[in-house]
Amino acid sequence: MVPPTPARPLPHINPHKPCGGGWGRRMWKEVLSVTFYRAVFAEFLATSIYVFFGLGSVLRWPSALPTILQISITFNLAAATVVQIAWHVSGAHVNPAVTMAFLLGSRISLARAACYMVAQLAGGIAGAATLYGVTPAEVQGSLGINTVRSNITSGQAVAVELILTFQLVLCYFASTDRHRNANSPATFIGISVALGHLIGIYFTGCSMNPARSFGPAVIVNKFTVHWIFWVGPMTGAILASLIYNVLLYPDLKSLSQRLAILKGTFDMEAEDMEEAKQNRQPGGGGALEKEQGCLVVCD
Repeated sequence: MVPPTPARPLPHINPHKPCGGGWGRRMWKEVLSVTFYRAVFAEFLATSIYVFFGLGSVLRWPSALPTILQISITFNLAAATVVQIAWHVSGAHVNPAVTMAFLLGSRISLARAACYMVAQLAGGIAGAATLYGVTPAEVQGSLGINTVRSNITSGQAVAVELILTFQLVLCYFASTDRHRNANSPATFIGISVALGHLIGIYFTGCSMNPARSFGPAVIVNKFTVHWIFWVGPMTGAILASLIYNVLLYPDLKSLSQRLAILKGTFDMEAEDMEEAKQNRQPGGGGALEKEQGCLVVCD
């Protein structure tokens, strides 16, 4: 008679210590790490490059006025380039709306999201300022700030920016989902950016990115209807996060895992190792494995 296989122990769980103990120490470990600030700098650098080249395509040179196709392709190439540069360092959000969506989708911590957004806005200003400094005065114009056409209402403009950003953020989630592939999403995100510009330029000049709108607005000091390019993209990003993570590809993280991610104490590498271990087991996991998913949260 074969003796029953003993249940596999659950390591690291201390029944006398409540789950989440010492989270403050682990949160500060993330914020004070070199990799954290490397990622924040990557967001600053990538956003400044994106804004510099993107706005550069909008400048009205007397000898060659920009076309919609030229602008769309330039923003496409700029987006693909900076995603390829920063994706393995920071996730290459390069956009406060994308960062908001990833925060809501329990992909990054609150501290990381806040620092990313500050870095992105600073990068937008730096990119616009650099372009302003190297461009002849007669060509600078309004430096490609987003404006709403005279026959478009504010409500219509918000709706357009919402839709454009909605498809961009959905593409971000689908292209960067670690459960699907580990390849660079640069090409697909670039295509999504180009798609938005091919349509959105006619309505609002196409923002989809508050940092892209904020940078030149600061440099030329023009904030007319600037709120549209925050409300539209942010709302579209939030809707995209909810639809992707709830309806299209449900995220089954527990509440404790979500709180740990929000606080920056979630060990993603440990979760990946645990998931890979489960996938190698016959039957692909079960209740025990589900419970062990909390090992990266509890101490």
